[in-house]
Amino acid sequence: MSGERQVVCVTGASGYIASWLVKLLLEAGYTVKATVRNLNDPKKVEHLKALEGAKERLHLFEANLVEEGSFDSVVDGCEGVFHTASPVSLQVTNPQTELIDPAVKGTLNVLRSCKKVPSIRRVVITSSMASVMFNSRPLNSDVIVDETWNSDPLFCEETKQWYALSKSLAEKAARDFCEQNGLELVTLHPGFVIGPYLQPDLNLTTEALLNLIKEGQQMWPSGIYRYVDVRDVARAHILAFENPSASGRYCLVERVMHSFDALKILSGIFPSLNLPAKDNDAAIQDHPYHVSKEKAKGLKLDFTPIEVTLRDTVQCFKDKNVLQF
Repeated sequence: MSGERQVVCVTGASGYIASWLVKLLLEAGYTVKATVRNLNDPKKVEHLKALEGAKERLHLFEANLVEEGSFDSVVDGCEGVFHTASPVSLQVTNPQTELIDPAVKGTLNVLRSCKKVPSIRRVVITSSMASVMFNSRPLNSDVIVDETWNSDPLFCEETKQWYALSKSLAEKAARDFCEQNGLELVTLHPGFVIGPYLQPDLNLTTEALLNLIKEGQQMWPSGIYRYVDVRDVARAHILAFENPSASGRYCLVERVMHSFDALKILSGIFPSLNLPAKDNDAAIQDHPYHVSKEKAKGLKLDFTPIEVTLRDTVQCFKDKNVLQF
């Protein structure tokens, strides 16, 4: 990956995936124009400023997702835009204002700004497996989920899966806009993202893994997770931008497994880690279902084995003193 003399934009740069994306872009020689919500918040910017190459090639801007024209000056002069900014929450009181509007209107605001800049050759959007697999189709060990799957907005509404609804509507709005306005679009659909974190505070998914390790607390009743390494997700963004033949959607999942199987892996790596006991062996399947890696492999993306990702995440927890053992 080489970005010498190329200028790109990353929205929502202080986030979990985006921080890694900025790091890898700088390492590859790119000049990065990055947006955050508040330039005066040290938790949003200090870890970015500390990255290698940041002093020379990282330019930080303040931008508001729902403010029209907020991204005009940021994307000006860029060749590519990575739109990662979107609210992530599983518990909301007003889905429309907290999730759906920022996701859909924010995406369209960024794309309208991109439309004004002739130098932009591709937009890469961070979507989610949430826009792929929330529908009434059955899931069992014979099923392979791939990029042809789509979440059903009606199903999402009926089951109150508001995050999935926001990602689905934002993806559709982005695809329609780009088709109508001649913009090249690639959407990436990571599963449950874990791995070491660069930002000072835990995010939703790393906190969920920490709660699982400390208390056996499940994020959802099934206990089934679509794990992927944050570093792979960041790499996939750059590959999706650099590969001329990249197009459409890409599912990013290393392995689908029950959370207690993840704990079993961790107990083998860290014997001194006091892990919760498994509740119900009978409920655990080796492969509840599969997510296809074929299209992602076309990007030349090699997935980090889940064992390595789990090890590195827990080591990060230990290094940052959020987990003692």
